[in-house]
Amino acid sequence: MLPQKREIASVVVCEDDTTTLELLCETLVADRFGVLPAPSASDALRLCRYKQPDLMLLDLTLPDIDGLEVCRRLRARADTPVLMLTARGDAMDRVVGLEIGADDYLPKPFEPRELLARLRAILRRRGGAGGGDVLRFGRVEIDRGARVVRLDGAERPLTGYQFALLLALAENAGRVMSREALMARLKGEPLEAFDRSIDVHVSRIRQALEDDPRHPRRILTVRGAGYVFARAQD
Repeated sequence: MLPQKREIASVVVCEDDTTTLELLCETLVADRFGVLPAPSASDALRLCRYKQPDLMLLDLTLPDIDGLEVCRRLRARADTPVLMLTARGDAMDRVVGLEIGADDYLPKPFEPRELLARLRAILRRRGGAGGGDVLRFGRVEIDRGARVVRLDGAERPLTGYQFALLLALAENAGRVMSREALMARLKGEPLEAFDRSIDVHVSRIRQALEDDPRHPRRILTVRGAGYVFARAQD
């Protein structure tokens, strides 16, 4: 008897459409993910509380609780990575979802391979690959191994995606990085037209690290070019 292959990660799949839920679960199982089906928001929140999954795949259109509210409730008590599934064209939902702590989003309809690639990218960002060394910039410390950022010695709250974005900028301190370069670094794919998700995440990072987010001194905007992480900081 051949040994079973080890699961990559456990995923709560929150989708109220039965056919779509089954297809998602089949796709994930075939790629060695462990699945926890959740046909309602209530089921998803309960599974997250008692099973402590590695990821959540969250449809925003749910019958009992709005998907954005699910993300908000989850983020209030856990740091479980969330990949949102959104209807194409719902740009505001994507922005709000990212602002309240979702790690990534995927517009419907989507290709199964892209779904799997994005889930694996989230896991890589959360996996903490690196030697555990700490980058220091003035009052800011970025701990690669622990995947924690500190300001004046106090941990600052960032999602996995935001930490990865901050690390990408910090590892290239003093160098202007375009949105396209950042998206390629974090997702391995080019920036979608009119996609402003990088801007949303940078805004959240500034709220966590800047003394005055409206007048940033650490992550600077270079108009028409992208962002740069300042080498010299207080």
